[in-house]
Amino acid sequence: MKAYYVYIMTNRSRVVLYIGVTKSLERRLWFHGNASAKSFTNRYKVGRLGYYEKFDNPRDAISREKEIKGWRREKKNDLVRRLNPRREDLGKQLFADRRRGPSPSARPGMTPVDLE
Repeated sequence: MKAYYVYIMTNRSRVVLYIGVTKSLERRLWFHGNASAKSFTNRYKVGRLGYYEKFDNPRDAISREKEIKGWRREKKNDLVRRLNPRREDLGKQLFADRRRGPSPSARPGMTPVDLE
């Protein structure tokens, strides 16, 4: 069964929030960490996973992403605080054994990592 993820990333100072949706959380985190100099995540040093949700249906994930993006900043921060009160980088916890991430030649359609 395929999995889809809505995620919130931030920078070290937690000033910037980036909300996205993906079918491979590990692969997406790798790409954010290795993005081009002109990308939003690189420009604002967004590299910490603060929150994620898992969905079976891509439409549900996209709908949830749009819902969260429409919220005010404080409501987004509250959502992150509920799951991650210490605001740790969840990416490091989830993928500690695979710090390098998938290779840059990884193709779309890779099997998502099961995080449960």
